[in-house]
Amino acid sequence: MLQLEGVWTYKNTPLQYLIYDIMTVEESIAQTSLFFIFYTGIFLVSKYTQLLPIHFHFQVTTRAEYLGSGLLSQGCTPSPDQFIGVFAQNRPEWIISELACYTYSMVVVPLYDTLGPDAIRYIINTADIVTVICDKPEKAQVLLGNVERQETPGLKRIILMDPFEPALLEEGAGCGVIVQSMQDVEVGRKVIFPNQDDVLISFLPLAHMFERLIQSVVYCHGGRIGFFQGDIRLLSDDMKALRPTIFPVVPRLLNRMYDKANTPLKRWLLNFAAKRKGAEVSRGVIRMDSLWDKIFFSKIQASLGGRLRMIVTGAAPASPTVLGFLRAALGCQVYEAYGQTECTAGCTFTTPGDWTSGHVGAPLPCNLIKLVDVAEKNYFARKGEGEVCVKGPNVFKGYLKDPERTAETLDTDGWLHTGDIGKWLPNGTLKIIDRKKHIFKLAQGEYISPEKIENIYIRCEPVTQLYVHGDSLQSCLVAIVVPDPETMPAWALKKGMEGSYRDLCKNTVLKKAIMEDLQRLGKASGLHSFEQVKNIHIHNEQFSIQNGLLTPTLKAKRPELREFFKEKIEDLYENISM
Repeated sequence: MLQLEGVWTYKNTPLQYLIYDIMTVEESIAQTSLFFIFYTGIFLVSKYTQLLPIHFHFQVTTRAEYLGSGLLSQGCTPSPDQFIGVFAQNRPEWIISELACYTYSMVVVPLYDTLGPDAIRYIINTADIVTVICDKPEKAQVLLGNVERQETPGLKRIILMDPFEPALLEEGAGCGVIVQSMQDVEVGRKVIFPNQDDVLISFLPLAHMFERLIQSVVYCHGGRIGFFQGDIRLLSDDMKALRPTIFPVVPRLLNRMYDKANTPLKRWLLNFAAKRKGAEVSRGVIRMDSLWDKIFFSKIQASLGGRLRMIVTGAAPASPTVLGFLRAALGCQVYEAYGQTECTAGCTFTTPGDWTSGHVGAPLPCNLIKLVDVAEKNYFARKGEGEVCVKGPNVFKGYLKDPERTAETLDTDGWLHTGDIGKWLPNGTLKIIDRKKHIFKLAQGEYISPEKIENIYIRCEPVTQLYVHGDSLQSCLVAIVVPDPETMPAWALKKGMEGSYRDLCKNTVLKKAIMEDLQRLGKASGLHSFEQVKNIHIHNEQFSIQNGLLTPTLKAKRPELREFFKEKIEDLYENISM
């Protein structure tokens, strides 16, 4: 490392070429550990782990090698066909498990609670997972219960990060599963520029590729990673203690930060100050010591540790208003990424010095992007609009044991069809404007299949039609409900309400009763909380071909429904009582 004019730099040293000389994450970790073993060397930090609170680079790589070697001694094969499940919350052992697999060419398959029990069983069976590494004994008991019921007969080994009671060994032995501690097994590319002084806080699920990709970039550059204590409500306390410099986050959390100004006067003052400081930001001046910072923004900055220099957001579109405010208020770079798991989380990224919002940046150097016609929605590539397609080494090879779905997503030339509709802007950046398919994301990044929810809710006795609506800038769902003119009056009478069809549709008590029944059906069918609608509007006219809301085959025309009920939908979101 050289010192030029009082500034330490890696230019003209071997580290300058680190990123270009390596081909895998395992190689990058090994290289980084060699360079930083004589530096402070801190890699992973967790105040609340039951094991070591601090892991140095050489400790992480050593534990990863030991764990990987231990897995091989237990019968795992060093092959891309060997799948290892990881069922744990964010913590240092998650990263160690991941690196152990990479070191010996095995594949990590993340599992997590919100997938639901059916999805966990499906993944274990589809991927032929024999070994699962999990954090808590309670999760191990869930896995053992599946084996005992013959729902995941292939699972033969569970490795626990936390200590556990001997009774768990006996429970595992009873159904033919070996339960071990991780310690026993151990014994037996160029977009953002982190450095060795950077600290990232890990709280987004490591089961999501977005979090794993950002972490990989950080530890490839010798940075450090600290883990939250597991409760998102205490994230601010964790950030004050850790004082991170890099903050990967989903738009929903950014919206919460923005909404903390909950009085008109406070909001006006902060927006006024942000607008004034925003003039500096637009000129490329990023700082935390202006007059506006001292008077208005110092408390906001302190609540996030006071050292942030980089926020990376993705998983769902972010509001331009919120991004503009936070760039000014926090005095740091705010990057927005776009991609999906099928292209290793990212295919576009905003660039340093770009302070505009409303787009997701330019294509990454590792991939190509093209737009293709979507004639049925009137999007044409010649107009700079169409479905976003990605091609490059970051694109996946296909879905495991699902050739039909693979063929639908990957064309014969290797282009990944994302299902998103994009538009090229004059400055060469990409703007996401629509979805080709009906599946979409909420602000917090959760995928929603509205038709699945509609098929559950349609079983509500007084309901004949409904339209579930979500918005990527909103964190919840709303719905338009059309009652059945024949069954609704009798159903209402059972609830103690009488009147004509139109009068009942205006009855707020009836609306509440229908809402409760929808929630009951959703819960009984296993819908997650984020899949349940939070407000409904009762509409007294059925969707039809004549009014343009149904296709000739009687399918809902979702864009037309969205436009037709635009004002009602806005009212529903404004009047949600969470």
